[in-house]
Amino acid sequence: MMTALRIEDLTIRTADRVLVSGFSAAVGRGEPLTLLGESGSGKSLVAQAIMGTLPSSLIASGQIFLDGTDLLRLDGAARRTLWGRRIGLLPQEPWTALDPTMRAKGQLTEVHRYVHRRRDADSLAAAGLEEVGLADASEHYPFQMSGGMCQRLALAMAHAADTQVLLVDEPSKGLDGTLRADVVARLRREVAAGRLLLTITHDIALARSLGGTACVMLDGQAVETGPTARLLDAPTHAYTWSLIAADPSAWRPRAPWEPGPLVIEGTGLVKAFGRRRLFTDLSVRIGAGEIVAVVGPSGSGKTTLGNILVGTEPPDRGWVRRAPGAASVRFQKLYQDPPAAFVPHQTMGRALDHLVRRHGLDPERVEDLLARLKLLPGLRKQRPGELSGGELQRFALARVLLLNPVFLFADEATSRLDPVNQMEVAGLLREASERDGLAILFVTHDLGMAERFADRAIILH
Repeated sequence: MMTALRIEDLTIRTADRVLVSGFSAAVGRGEPLTLLGESGSGKSLVAQAIMGTLPSSLIASGQIFLDGTDLLRLDGAARRTLWGRRIGLLPQEPWTALDPTMRAKGQLTEVHRYVHRRRDADSLAAAGLEEVGLADASEHYPFQMSGGMCQRLALAMAHAADTQVLLVDEPSKGLDGTLRADVVARLRREVAAGRLLLTITHDIALARSLGGTACVMLDGQAVETGPTARLLDAPTHAYTWSLIAADPSAWRPRAPWEPGPLVIEGTGLVKAFGRRRLFTDLSVRIGAGEIVAVVGPSGSGKTTLGNILVGTEPPDRGWVRRAPGAASVRFQKLYQDPPAAFVPHQTMGRALDHLVRRHGLDPERVEDLLARLKLLPGLRKQRPGELSGGELQRFALARVLLLNPVFLFADEATSRLDPVNQMEVAGLLREASERDGLAILFVTHDLGMAERFADRAIILH
């Protein structure tokens, strides 16, 4: 089998720090490559180096051969001619892949019309939306769709591009079990069609389902590589062991917890968008220190319920009562798509400094929390687009917890994190609920995680 994509001694650095060191791998037709590892380990940087979208502040050296051509030797204009034609990218955050001013069908139509010059672009786009279960959302804008729906639209666009190489960054995040199985089936069809597939994920089950070869990355280096089944069943590196052991299916269930005084209550809640009704006569009560999970498929109303409780969206009917005396700033939301919570051109350091000044926070408390979340001081100089999804989510969590909330709506709060960091962040949230009485509404697609992390669960259909 001829190797069509080969990476040799790839090193990515800033002016004073090495981010990826001596990475080498090969992707062949019919044999997908999956990169596993914690947030910030360099997985997404490898994909960006292949695509040619590394930030200008980063320097890449080594070689990346696509059918004999070294991509790192091409200038920017030549690299851009490959986008959407020979190399396609499904980014980690669907929010950044979609045009917020265009409806779903229009975005998919553009791919068929302008990339492939197809006259039947409209009908092809309609068929593509039907295939990913978005036929009813064809006229929706991205802000009107759930994170899982946006992910499926981005996947449909990547498939429509019909590229030789497909780079997929965290394709299963925010998806329920049924949709995740559908994503696996679609990616395997891409491989069967002769596409070169490089997948970045921290989803152990996804990696196992894709098969092929897996490479585990840590601190910018490949620490273990081999056939996926062998690597996951009998790992040789200690970090690979810890990655597998931290999977939510192995978490210790939360001990029985007696909730404190009522923090927030929604009664008789009704919400619909047009003719599509999400829930009717839904009631929920959450006491101090209690963790309530909301589980259900993409688009079932989980995020909408949280938005109603936190106060950013009104119900059609029903009412919400919050603990008296608690300032509105103490009812907080942790967003499903972290880029939506930050100013794109503001560094993380400036964002934190603004928070400290605005609310009179103790700078030492900030440093302590950042250390516990494994956010290195150098990351303060980065803008949101220069961080991994996991790093950005941890900054979002730090910013929320610094405000000493009494209620936190955590919308897929750990879906951007690898299993090790996922378990640590879940532990931090659990500690805040037990020590500080923080009431948490925890949205997840993973029923197993809900059963282990929360006190009880609400199931939406």
